[in-house]
Amino acid sequence: MPEERAATRRRNPRGQGQVLRAQLVEAAARLLATLDQPETLTLRQVAREVGVAPASIYGHFPDLSALIQHVLRLRYDELARVMGEAARSAPEPLADLVARCAAYVHWGVEQPGHYRTLFGSRMPADLVPGSAHSAGADLLDSVVVSLAAVTDPDRTRTAEEQWRAGLMLWTAMHGLITLYNDHGNIPWPSLDGLLAELIGLHTARPTTEIAALLAQNDARARPGDGSDVPLTDG
Repeated sequence: MPEERAATRRRNPRGQGQVLRAQLVEAAARLLATLDQPETLTLRQVAREVGVAPASIYGHFPDLSALIQHVLRLRYDELARVMGEAARSAPEPLADLVARCAAYVHWGVEQPGHYRTLFGSRMPADLVPGSAHSAGADLLDSVVVSLAAVTDPDRTRTAEEQWRAGLMLWTAMHGLITLYNDHGNIPWPSLDGLLAELIGLHTARPTTEIAALLAQNDARARPGDGSDVPLTDG
């Protein structure tokens, strides 16, 4: 029982307050990813999940909003790191774009709850202001720049045109992830096959060329299944 967890939890040794902080962040992230209505999350639920009194949270976060925003920042950092690492060794612009898009789509499909936390939650604005998602704009910008390097190497388009093109690609990937996650009973074609066609439509490059790059990416390690991915402040 939750009450028993709270009663029997051993107090962290002196000087290990960061242990409790990490546990609170992990609990909040897990609840946001698994609750049917994550917008109903409360500090009491987080405290119960960890096995502490709700008052214990205030030594680490002033309110629920601060805790949720911290989780969002760490999740955005994680996704940005996954995308950046995937593209780090890309030898040319198309390979860079394919690696970033593949990392984004696979992360979203393999970690549906955490993807929903970032891009599909219905948190009220007074709890999670728009500024809490500013890191999401940075992710979009990385796709915009990568796409422009493939489709507009001579920079003949305006920055606004490049941004709109990147936004349309991101929108298509978001739709693919969301539908794939919400309707898993559909006999979907392979995810990489769909992604190859999607990127091909937005770059006017042969699907076979993109599929070959995706096959190379598949030989690399993918993120885990997302059932309980640790968050770190580092």
